[in-house]
Amino acid sequence: MTTCIGDCLACYRTCLSSAMGHCLEAGGKHVEKAHFTLMMACAEICRTSAHFMLIGTPHHKHTCAECAEICTECADDCERLGGMDDCVAACRRCAESCRRMASTH
Repeated sequence: MTTCIGDCLACYRTCLSSAMGHCLEAGGKHVEKAHFTLMMACAEICRTSAHFMLIGTPHHKHTCAECAEICTECADDCERLGGMDDCVAACRRCAESCRRMASTH
């Protein structure tokens, strides 16, 4: 669980800073509503999943399942746009970690 919390917080930090830095500076397709909203959703679900694990609620399995799905979608979209390798890597790492947490009993 500690690894997943770290992966979620790292992804939260990376998505938020990439959106507020790289995407806003790059403009164009990087600030189109669908992409920018996805990045904000990804950052928020990562933060929420980490929070749920930190407070010890069993509901973290639900947030982790959703986090894995959103992170995968975000990674794919960031990869499609290009120039966002850090975000792609953080999202893929978090998605895998959350997938494992969501499936544990």
